[in-house]
Amino acid sequence: MKYTPLIDQLIESLRCQSGIGPKSAQRIAFELLERNRHGARQLADALHKAMDGVGHCEQCRNFSETPICSICSSPKRDTTSLCIVENPANVISIEQTSSFFGRYFVLMGNLSPLDGIGPEEIGLDQLKIMIEQSEISEIILATGTTIEGEATAHYISQVFSSLNLKITRIAHGVPLGGELDLVDGGTLTHALASRQEI
Repeated sequence: MKYTPLIDQLIESLRCQSGIGPKSAQRIAFELLERNRHGARQLADALHKAMDGVGHCEQCRNFSETPICSICSSPKRDTTSLCIVENPANVISIEQTSSFFGRYFVLMGNLSPLDGIGPEEIGLDQLKIMIEQSEISEIILATGTTIEGEATAHYISQVFSSLNLKITRIAHGVPLGGELDLVDGGTLTHALASRQEI
């Protein structure tokens, strides 16, 4: 069914976000039009301001409203430890643990040759310069356990293996409080391979 041109445009615009299909976009559009026009105007204003005002940190590539983000500019951070993550959401997740006090480098994705994403697209040239011009002694690879995440971690570890750096990978395995019979085989394999002496 065709709606008015403005409603069609609204529905299509909402579909720009991955994971929102035609039905979800229609439901969101109607919800905004029927019940929350004030919220929709606030959302539009916030989107406009964010698209214009949020860029990337010149050092770590995380989202930032300033040329250098607050993490990179903080004198309290450990400049010898660098955690490499896939996206800005990963930085937030790690920061919420209050257990890592080093700096970050955000890849903004993973290596995916089939999609045309190579080393340049994930900033490895910039990462190399950052490592060469700093006092980093440990790289922590905190990419996901997807095929692309594992391949990216492996590639980065190979690229920097010739440098005098400690290169580590975050552990993967059984979640805290998890039941073994509910954990998939791949996760158990990782857990057994990454076991530690107690």
